[in-house]
Amino acid sequence: MNNSFQRWNMWIGRRMFMLTIGGVVAGYLFPISSTWTLRMITVVLFAYATLVTSMGTSFRHFVSVLKKPRIPLWILLLTHLVTPLIAWGAGYLFYPDDTHARLGFLIATSVPIGVSSIVWTALAKGNVAISLVAVSIDTAIVPVMLPVIFMLLVGASVKIDYWGMALQLLGMVTIPSLVGMVWNDRASSKVMSFYSGLGGVTSRLIILAVIYINSALALSGVVWSLTVLKTALVTLFMVVIGYFVGYCGAFVVKDRSVPMILTMMYNVGLRNTSVGLVLALTYFPPPVAIPITMYVLFQQPLAAVIPYLLKRKTSAEIR
Repeated sequence: MNNSFQRWNMWIGRRMFMLTIGGVVAGYLFPISSTWTLRMITVVLFAYATLVTSMGTSFRHFVSVLKKPRIPLWILLLTHLVTPLIAWGAGYLFYPDDTHARLGFLIATSVPIGVSSIVWTALAKGNVAISLVAVSIDTAIVPVMLPVIFMLLVGASVKIDYWGMALQLLGMVTIPSLVGMVWNDRASSKVMSFYSGLGGVTSRLIILAVIYINSALALSGVVWSLTVLKTALVTLFMVVIGYFVGYCGAFVVKDRSVPMILTMMYNVGLRNTSVGLVLALTYFPPPVAIPITMYVLFQQPLAAVIPYLLKRKTSAEIR
């Protein structure tokens, strides 16, 4: 039975790009309303996906990275300094007279690393321990970093619900990750069998379900026009730039392997759009949320195609 699940896991893994696109399109075509129950279901689903993902990582490896966090700190520097500055500059280039659009792109590139970066790093066989440490440190510093970024670049003070965000990330990332890594150390053979079989299948299907839910909540209210189309194209450019910054950042570290490049790209390029939308809709006019909404359209599909692009590039270099 487990062999069948392993085959299904590999089958889904090879088709994640198309399945991810399908999830985004389904979210646009079949909208749903945001409710407290739906939000809680999403948190539980993501917690399960994080639990399964972390089963492929040793707790000892996680601790070793935590003791020497040079790479996670480098990721955070790229995430909270380089990409926001690029976004602010691009905002003035493409929207010199639109303050709302510039704010939207700034928020989209200033919010925490997306929790999905852990899952995508695992799916692409990157360094999950580095991803877990980066997200964990980011959870602690973002409540300080975001107000500083907005004060420096916008001149506005933004209050953040630190405890609400911290508790949600605790339930979605920290606790499931610790449990999964401890299981890896204590019952490795059984855990790996579940991880590569039933657990792998269900976690990938859950990621697709979460992509659908987020797309349905964020994209269903978008009314397409030339202005929105321009925003979509600029957003695509900014998402690509985010991944590219991570790609370039990988060449600063000693380990320049494909797994490390993928780890850098996912952790710099993927952002927590849910936090971004809450910030935009709570503290700024509704138009500010449009670029952040567009991030939902491109982040996950591009995350799915990145391993294929890197594989083709590596194959071409070998030839």
